[in-house]
Amino acid sequence: MSRVQARMLPDGRRLHLNDGPIDLIIGADGTAEAVALAFDAAQIRFATVLDELCAELTLLRRPVGPMPQGVIARRMWTATTRVAGNHFITPMAAVAGAVADEMRDAVCAAAPLTRVFVNNGGDIAFHLMAGAAYDVGLISRPDRPSLFSTARIEAEDPVRGIATSGWRGRSFSLGIADAVTVLAESAATADAAATLIANAVDLPGHPAVTRVPAQDLQPDSDLGSRPVTRAVGPLTRKEIAAALGSGVAFAEALIAERCIVAAALHLAGENRMLGNTLGRLNAKGQGQEVPRLG
Repeated sequence: MSRVQARMLPDGRRLHLNDGPIDLIIGADGTAEAVALAFDAAQIRFATVLDELCAELTLLRRPVGPMPQGVIARRMWTATTRVAGNHFITPMAAVAGAVADEMRDAVCAAAPLTRVFVNNGGDIAFHLMAGAAYDVGLISRPDRPSLFSTARIEAEDPVRGIATSGWRGRSFSLGIADAVTVLAESAATADAAATLIANAVDLPGHPAVTRVPAQDLQPDSDLGSRPVTRAVGPLTRKEIAAALGSGVAFAEALIAERCIVAAALHLAGENRMLGNTLGRLNAKGQGQEVPRLG
């Protein structure tokens, strides 16, 4: 029996794909024939993704080094190399975004489509033809998802990927950000950048922060013995501002280097917004039905 599961969601418009730890929701706009061809192509490509990644997993769990061989692994390596600088990161920091990018490209190669999104647990790759747009929901805490705003992404924007990271999310974080959402030219780049910015939102050695070696929680973690955040106690407004300030400085450097387009940082109810695309925020969080971040 194949371990890959595929089904249309009840709305009849979105495809749900699952294989072990990879869980995707894909939406596509176009003619009925084009969408059917695209979803067939998605299932064919998805069936190979997990095995392709597992073949190079040992290399992908190491700090960025030699370029791997697989198509998705190369996307991961390229994204993390671009944003790493002197900071610790492994290609695994971009795995969810890279899978989303690859699946988006497989769908778009199969048929002409107006819009496409591939949502891999909140890391989203999308395609927009001229004149098309998405209103994307933003959240400040992945563990209690509720929209605090939306950002409109138009075809003319350089953004084709969105990702969120933070200690409250599904992955480990070295920092204390509740969430950091990044908009970039690819989901893989957004994924890697969100990881590093979230790591930078920190108060090293603060007694209110509980940390545990990553390998104690997940023996095969790419973070090894590095302490990851498990709880954040009460912080003063000054401490919150200081932690966010460190993340803002890192994000501003990535924007200046044109690695990312925009970022939204959240900690203890405080938010920081950077980048021109986020200037189109709708503070009431209202817009079209959209893929939600987080």
